[in-house]
Amino acid sequence: MKTSEDQTLLEYLGSFISTSKKEGIERVLCNRTRFVTVVLEDIFQPQNASAVIRSCDCFGIQDLHVIENKNEYTLNPNVAQGASKWVNIIRYNDSGAPNTRICLDRLAQEYTLYATTPHRDGISIDEIDMDRKIALIFGTELTGLSEQAFQSAHQVVKIPMFGFTESFNLSVSVALCLQTLVGKLHQSKVNWQLDEPEKQAIRLNWYRKSVKNADILERRFLDGKKV
Repeated sequence: MKTSEDQTLLEYLGSFISTSKKEGIERVLCNRTRFVTVVLEDIFQPQNASAVIRSCDCFGIQDLHVIENKNEYTLNPNVAQGASKWVNIIRYNDSGAPNTRICLDRLAQEYTLYATTPHRDGISIDEIDMDRKIALIFGTELTGLSEQAFQSAHQVVKIPMFGFTESFNLSVSVALCLQTLVGKLHQSKVNWQLDEPEKQAIRLNWYRKSVKNADILERRFLDGKKV
């Protein structure tokens, strides 16, 4: 669909959305970012998976990359609380494919890759520089990240801990890392916000998800354009 048609469709769907809802969408879009992204490798617990996507939404992270080599990424709606409507989930799950390498090789073209673990030497999350886009890679609580993930990463990163417990659980780890990095990002001079074409595409997607029977309305709109 052409940009002008996108705009017309946006205005059409927007006529079914309240002013306060549209203002809320604009407020959230202003704080959305792709400067930081999260990668999950083989997460299998719906509770953790759901809490992570909720944290991504709360901290303004637009994209969540999910590697599914052995385990399918499933959500518990009671925990996610609708966050999956607002965050893009990019899945890497081709049967027999090296999904970890495919995902991380693709991201490495644009991001510095940080493998998170409490079991290897690495820098503290507080030490990450905000001069290049950041991808945080998390593995399962039981086995952690695969060796392929560590080989693909540019750096290992850890969360400072001062107690006897070996590590935080996955969802807490993601939330703590995002709180640290997003806080630093907002205080920096980095251009971390989405550009207007990105905002427009996400805005249209969110309008579709905010309007009841949006697919039917869109078909009517497109059919009317053909007449």
